[in-house]
Amino acid sequence: MSRKGKSRGKSKEKHNQGTGEKIYITGTVDMTRMGYGFISTDDLEDDVFVSARNLNTALHGDKVKVWLYARRKGAKPEGEVVEIIERWRTTFVGTIEIMPNFAFLMPDNKNMPFDLYIPTSKLNGARQGQKAVARITEWNPRSKNPVAEIINVLGDPGLHQTEMHAILAEFELPYQFTGEVENDADRIRGEITEADIKARRDFRKVPTFTVDPADARDFDDALSMRQLENGNWEVGVHIADVTHYVKPGSLTDEEAKQRATSVYLVDRVVPMLPERLSNNICSLNPSEDKLTYSAVFELNDNSEVLNEWFGRTVINSDKRFSYSEAQYVIDTGEGEMKDQILVLHRLAQQLRAKRFAFGAFSFERVEVQFDLDDEGKPLGVRFRDMGTANQLIEEFMLLANRKVAEYVGKQLRGKTFVYRIHDKPDPEKISNFRQFITRFGYKLTADENNLPKAMNRLMKEVAGRSEQNIIETIALRAMAKAVYSTDNIGHYGLAFKYYTHFTSPIRRYPDMMVHRLLTAYLDKENPGSREKYEKLCDHSSKMERLANEAERASVKYKQVEFMSSRLGQVFDGVISGVTEWGIYVEIIENQCEGMVSVRDLADDFYEYDEENYCIRGRSTGKLYTLGDRVKIEVVKADMQKKQLDFRFA
Repeated sequence: MSRKGKSRGKSKEKHNQGTGEKIYITGTVDMTRMGYGFISTDDLEDDVFVSARNLNTALHGDKVKVWLYARRKGAKPEGEVVEIIERWRTTFVGTIEIMPNFAFLMPDNKNMPFDLYIPTSKLNGARQGQKAVARITEWNPRSKNPVAEIINVLGDPGLHQTEMHAILAEFELPYQFTGEVENDADRIRGEITEADIKARRDFRKVPTFTVDPADARDFDDALSMRQLENGNWEVGVHIADVTHYVKPGSLTDEEAKQRATSVYLVDRVVPMLPERLSNNICSLNPSEDKLTYSAVFELNDNSEVLNEWFGRTVINSDKRFSYSEAQYVIDTGEGEMKDQILVLHRLAQQLRAKRFAFGAFSFERVEVQFDLDDEGKPLGVRFRDMGTANQLIEEFMLLANRKVAEYVGKQLRGKTFVYRIHDKPDPEKISNFRQFITRFGYKLTADENNLPKAMNRLMKEVAGRSEQNIIETIALRAMAKAVYSTDNIGHYGLAFKYYTHFTSPIRRYPDMMVHRLLTAYLDKENPGSREKYEKLCDHSSKMERLANEAERASVKYKQVEFMSSRLGQVFDGVISGVTEWGIYVEIIENQCEGMVSVRDLADDFYEYDEENYCIRGRSTGKLYTLGDRVKIEVVKADMQKKQLDFRFA
């Protein structure tokens, strides 16, 4: 096994034992805070250790070429970086420390062990103690520290805006548009002409509505519903026609392509498209004519799809519902558009039941939200409710995404397309998960084909229990990550053979690609090379991952800030992680996580037992095991490191 626990195939590299021949491998640097690193590579079973002096300016995430040292049989591989093939990043967020004749930027990133040397002429107005972004300009291998310049002063640490911008900068995500992009968006014609309407199917007189979070400002999907003369139901899934306005090659399109996704922090949305488009021209606001791209279905009372149609439309939404307003209609049977909502609710529940019967997973992760004051300070932590109104929208979006993918993948077989794919889980990870849940008294007895149903039964069992979040978290870690690809392998988690993202082009660039590809095929045109779209799929998957990490970092920061006013208070918690250096505990009432350091456990010398997810007292045999209920006291809240320190109460 490698240091990270990744299982790899047998190395094709020969070991340079006694041959005198130099052996090289390429891989990615996993840097430690202490300055040394490990190179993860597909060429060897184990990661390659590289001491700090032999990294030769390589940093975390860099793609490097490594010379493998000769080693004895059975010894772990060690080597030396001889070439940096590709830098992962050259910008870093940190705090300014000004000396008499120079300055340093002390990086926030725990994987960056070197302070950045800043000449005073390159401070760009940054003051002592401020947060800033620096870019490395040079690094002589004989110098301990890289030379850098300040490219963006973020402000004083601890201020809400400073910290949110710091998180975006840490993940190299933008938080504003350039003037050129804004000007390009301003030049886009927003008026709808008679020619536009004549070229489209007109749904303006069909009952139509949107359902979104109460604080949403961009509405990119709407539903229409009417009963046909034969008694069946016509359901229209209408999506903002972004690609009508944003043309390939334009500055706006290039910016959206680079961003690939909107980013959702605790207090804001950093949009993929300028607000003139996302919140105005493309947003499906009520009582306004809007151009849309639609998937229209004829369904019977059993929610079976009898006919389908894809194409460009025009709508005029009758009503904008929040999720709570739509939920009220479902729960009471009263309110505006109740006839449409109640029928759609019934059909959606049937679609949902069929999906699970076919083997879809049911992971209902709790979403943490904050009540913030005008300065961004967290006043309270709450959990987002996911009711049947959310399910109504979800099921029809899933239907549209699936049917669009099936149309291209099955009827137009072999055509280039952008799929949303999800691979089967690694059997070893499932085996480890199966072993883990036995500690809570649960069992997962299922082969690969019946795993989804067994998982769903387990999730029902743990619902509402203190261990629910930790079990759901570990279960998700056992699953593969969904990504974008032109190579379809199906979506394991949804139990769909064909799936794509069609329904959110305001906030996801892959959806814009799907709209353009679908248009090309409907118009009998050639959309271009598969390779171009595959590169965009890879980029979009990467940006989605970074956006998710930034969102989690913003939640973590606000959790630490929230707990900073609760030092000394005692809470019930669950052990959510165990390492050789500490025990992670998640507070049950607000899901804030902190660590109890092993150094603070004075009653014994504790040893880490990785196989059994615990630490064990050498003398007493006392155990602290993943999932144990404990009481903790909040000792420290470190805002800069986004860390909470606990001790057992």
